[in-house]
Amino acid sequence: MDGNHSDVHEVCLPDGRAIILVGTAHISRASRDLVRRVIERELPDRVCVELDGRRHDALTQPQRWENLNLRELIRSKQLSTLLVNLVLASYQKKLGDQLGMMPGAELLEAVETARGHDIPVALCDRDIRVTLRRAWHAVPFWKKSYLLSLLMASLFDREEISEEKLAQLRQSDALSELMAEVGRAMPELQRALIAERDIYLAERIKQAAGRRIVAVVGAGHVAGIRRALLGDHAGEMEEIDRIPPASGWWKAAGWLIPLAIIASLAWIGYDKGGAVAGSNVLFWILANGVPSALGAILALAHPLTVAGAFAAAPVTSLTPVIGAGYVTAFIQAMLRPPLVAEFHNVLDDMGTLGGWWRNRLLKVFLAFLLPGVGSMIGTWVGGYEIFRNVF
Repeated sequence: MDGNHSDVHEVCLPDGRAIILVGTAHISRASRDLVRRVIERELPDRVCVELDGRRHDALTQPQRWENLNLRELIRSKQLSTLLVNLVLASYQKKLGDQLGMMPGAELLEAVETARGHDIPVALCDRDIRVTLRRAWHAVPFWKKSYLLSLLMASLFDREEISEEKLAQLRQSDALSELMAEVGRAMPELQRALIAERDIYLAERIKQAAGRRIVAVVGAGHVAGIRRALLGDHAGEMEEIDRIPPASGWWKAAGWLIPLAIIASLAWIGYDKGGAVAGSNVLFWILANGVPSALGAILALAHPLTVAGAFAAAPVTSLTPVIGAGYVTAFIQAMLRPPLVAEFHNVLDDMGTLGGWWRNRLLKVFLAFLLPGVGSMIGTWVGGYEIFRNVF
């Protein structure tokens, strides 16, 4: 076998088919060369790669951000998903800039080499959105803010990678290294990020047509995929490929809290008169509107976005259907749409504090996050005052 003995593994399935697993480092020219040599030597019936459609597009269409329909993303409430994807892309770009090679180049090499020899390619990884949502669902409520802080802190980490760490990253699966670090801090993420994907990748590889298949995967997944290939996990695929529904308790709370506030205002009006009820309604409007508008001001959003934050927060706080942040993000995107150059620069601008206020796309995210936080604070303050007047 080419390369280090630990890089390439042949697994024989019970039906006689052969799977050649090529374990790669996602930031390694040696891995890229190894992938090309193995495919050209084996000329397999099919090449499987550790990519889903979205990650494949990210590698083959580096300027894809320009084609985003930002308003439609906001309407469909996908802004938070886009933000997480941008954070991960920014992290990968920072690694690539320091290492001289973009993460995932060896996976793209596998796709291009296979197509150059007219070998069909199968994208075998789970949809990145499903993986992220399952990981988020696995984290307890009190740890979600910690996870978000880890992600955001990674953007502004300017520390240069040491030579020792560079060597380690070039000899391993960099993404798995990152996931292992996060997993040590949050063991709840290990199953969604690693174990489930090992099973998913193995089953998709087994589903691929052909007697001899080359599968290119990160080195950190090889051991788990080898075990899963020799087992039968087909019955688990439906479960691990779905986004877990929100818990019934959270759904109920999303409606019960607004209903309790409305009912409390009605009771105050009945028990203490319309004037007292009116003062409580005014307090609710100000308690929600002012901090949400302040959030928009901190984002340096358009004046009409600030006004929209003040007007929307008291209303959106009484329904779980939409948050104030989505209203303000939509207004900001309408009034100050991002320029083409800002889509080009977004991954670099994410790594600087000033870039978030300078780049119009990132300012839409600020107009989404900061008014939303203000509205959340206002809901607790306003709700406390209203309940206090009831009891």
